[in-house]
Amino acid sequence: MHVGVCYAEADRQVWMRLEVPDNSVVEEAIRRSGILECFPEIDLSKQKVGIFGKLVKLDSPINDGDRIEIYRPITADPKTVKRRRTASDDDDDD
Repeated sequence: MHVGVCYAEADRQVWMRLEVPDNSVVEEAIRRSGILECFPEIDLSKQKVGIFGKLVKLDSPINDGDRIEIYRPITADPKTVKRRRTASDDDDDD
């Protein structure tokens, strides 16, 4: 079956398409893709993964045509970013 594995940094994105055996799981596809060699900073024990935007576990089965995504850790607290955005919006009203 054919699947895609994707990962994005702030300045570049990679989407690798590959063929995997039937009954493969997420982790197998990620390892077979070679993406871990391209991005040695990926740590599957810490980073979340998903299929088409839905979080899944590494041992989740995959289907033909799935897009497996490896998510980067959040580097900013979303609540803080929202507060900063709101504060700067208030400054624009002068």
